[in-house]
Amino acid sequence: MLIDLADADVATAGGKAAVLGRLLHAGLPVPPGFVVPTTAYEQAVTALGTDDAGATRRLLAETALPSGLADRIEQALDRLGDPPVAVRSSATSEDTADATAAGQHDTFLGVSGAPAVADAVRRCWASVWSERAVAYRRRTDAGPPGVAVLVQELVDAEVAGVLFTGTDIRVEGSWGLGESVVAGRVTPDSWTVSGDAVVNHVLGGKATRVDRQGDTVVTREVDGADRERPCLSGEDVLRLARLGREVAKLLQQPQDIEWAYARGLIWLLQARPITSPLPGPVTGAEADTTVLTGTPGSAGIARGPVRVVRGVGDFGRVRSGDILVCRTTDPAWTPLFGTVAAVITETGGVLSHAAIVAREQGLPAVLAVAGATNALPDDAPVEVDGSTGRITLL
Repeated sequence: MLIDLADADVATAGGKAAVLGRLLHAGLPVPPGFVVPTTAYEQAVTALGTDDAGATRRLLAETALPSGLADRIEQALDRLGDPPVAVRSSATSEDTADATAAGQHDTFLGVSGAPAVADAVRRCWASVWSERAVAYRRRTDAGPPGVAVLVQELVDAEVAGVLFTGTDIRVEGSWGLGESVVAGRVTPDSWTVSGDAVVNHVLGGKATRVDRQGDTVVTREVDGADRERPCLSGEDVLRLARLGREVAKLLQQPQDIEWAYARGLIWLLQARPITSPLPGPVTGAEADTTVLTGTPGSAGIARGPVRVVRGVGDFGRVRSGDILVCRTTDPAWTPLFGTVAAVITETGGVLSHAAIVAREQGLPAVLAVAGATNALPDDAPVEVDGSTGRITLL
């Protein structure tokens, strides 16, 4: 019933696992793992006997896996040596050339032991019916996907991040596990590689890091000295760029790649097609009326009143056409992307999940705007230029 990662295909193991299987076959560095196939999810959903999204989500999270499937998961973990693992969705509609579904389904890191892995599998299934995932599918005109779940040995990353391939290569990274970067929790270091040279480097804030601690993950502050130095050497950035080009050549199109660095080795954790281009470089002088600047995250210009959102409790205050101003581009907040006219965040990188979704939906975004939630008061009319990173008070 379970599928070895090297044997994964899209129909039975979903897009994420299928691509990693191709990379494994090509001899590229991918952590070993296995897949709970789409058929297991289909059987679980059918057994629930409901079409209601909320009921489906709740019942999937609460209903135990069949004993046969739980036993197979335990056996597969034993073959891996029972290490801490990452448990992630691998839906048939994820990581396609049209839509990534970036960050829309839950991921569980540092999971240890068969019972905990079985629980994480159920929670991955349930997350397909979360408010954000349903809203994303509605906006992209996608129906409910087939859902596999990928279980992989966790890389205890010293540094991790994302890279985009293309004529030039953009790399973003920060200390610890990649969750900090992809979830937009930190402003990462960034590099641009052209040919065989690093042509631009911007030092990020890297205020916090996520690491495995036993069978869970913890967030802690980064020492001041580590905030002020790059998390990768120039040589390691070029190694990443070369590996990214190799992946893009194998898959025959530009790729959005998640990576991890541990003990001198680079590991590939995910590769998917780039669904929308990055904003171009910032050019020109700032106008006198520019009150704040940040990292261009998604091209376009929008005007509207500021709406500062500090948590889920503020969601009800958001109105159509508002400019969303928040601390971080948490993927859980992407349902708001169907309402607001633009997004401004205090942290995050251009390769974070929410920035990717903003570009897919043509929503202007400016990231890493220091102090934005305090500097921009509610209802203040602003213009957001996602191509230059400028926020202008009107």
